[in-house]
Amino acid sequence: MTTQQAVRRWIMTGAVAAVTITGTYYGAGLKGEHEVKQQKKQFLEATPEERVAQLEVARAGLVLKKNEMERKIANFAKRRRAKEQAETEGK
Repeated sequence: MTTQQAVRRWIMTGAVAAVTITGTYYGAGLKGEHEVKQQKKQFLEATPEERVAQLEVARAGLVLKKNEMERKIANFAKRRRAKEQAETEGK
């Protein structure tokens, strides 16, 4: 009798967890989709000046990311050269 109750308890726990996870995932997807539609609507309704401003903000963010990535690549190349030099000096 105890094993049946344990099995039922595990099944119910799993079912509740599955429903909760599925609902959370579905709700997050709906929210994300709604936000994308909202942003698209705002962009389409914006005046040309507002669009230019939005694009300039986006460009500034991309330039910042580009500069950061270039810095990381340069640091990596510098470390690699130093490691190679240390290996050749050590031999």
